[in-house]
Amino acid sequence: MNRTLPTPRLPEAGATASAAARAPRSNAPWRRGARRFLRNKLAVTGLSVLVLLVLFCFVGPLVYQTDQTHTDLGSALLKPGERGHPLGTDDVGYDILGRLMVGGQVSIMVGLAAGVLATVVGTLWGATAGYVGGWVDSVMMRIVDAGIAIPATFLLLILSAMVKPTVPLLILVIGLVSWLVPARLVRAESISLKQRDYVVALRAMGGGHGRAVLKHIVPNSVGTIVVNATFQVADAILLVAYISFLGMGVQKPSTDWGAMLTSGITYTYAGAWWLILPAGLCIVLIVCAFNAIGDGLRDFFDVKGQGE
Repeated sequence: MNRTLPTPRLPEAGATASAAARAPRSNAPWRRGARRFLRNKLAVTGLSVLVLLVLFCFVGPLVYQTDQTHTDLGSALLKPGERGHPLGTDDVGYDILGRLMVGGQVSIMVGLAAGVLATVVGTLWGATAGYVGGWVDSVMMRIVDAGIAIPATFLLLILSAMVKPTVPLLILVIGLVSWLVPARLVRAESISLKQRDYVVALRAMGGGHGRAVLKHIVPNSVGTIVVNATFQVADAILLVAYISFLGMGVQKPSTDWGAMLTSGITYTYAGAWWLILPAGLCIVLIVCAFNAIGDGLRDFFDVKGQGE
């Protein structure tokens, strides 16, 4: 008996076109965001500068090796180019170029770690306050207002005078005095997001506050969080430079760019400009780079521009 095989059913043209239209759109907002970021020349320049500085500080010592532990008073205050020192030496004979690399490692590590810590603490605090609301929100935000009223540099100087500054301590202290601004920003986002349908539905199904904050409020605030994180890192690097310039930073033989400015300021009147200019330039470059990247990330997450 001859049997007729069933003819395979082809998808309708409309369904195929609809599926094809949906497939590339899954990542379309990210591609549009990336295009907006790349069109921001200042942001691209900042990212390039940041990459170069990170390579300089962390890969440079593997190529240009110097002794940053033992002093050499016989080679103190050499001018740039003398005896094989491209940027000269400081008052105790440390090579300035090698010192910049080592000091940059401390500045970048402290800035990144403190910025991340401040962002995490501020995000959780602000999201919880905005979502819960009521008297909890009032109490939590009054604490934030009181913290903002106290200058961070003043607190850092007091703590540095009480205990011996170390890299982990600097990260902890700077992170814990820098979380206030992220908390206020995320709280504003949380107040708006908790009225959305998916959050209301979760609460109606008996979902807990913690789940709502971690699964919905924080992920949907990622644009604000990421942009602010770049500014937090820049501010943390500046705070490290402030307290190090005032002599309350990491102790020798460790150093950072702010401590290099402190060591060199005494000899600038004698014409030793190379003791402060390179470190000061590095601080300006990395802070401007993070600020430019933050500006570009704002374009990346800009909802109004997603139709571009």
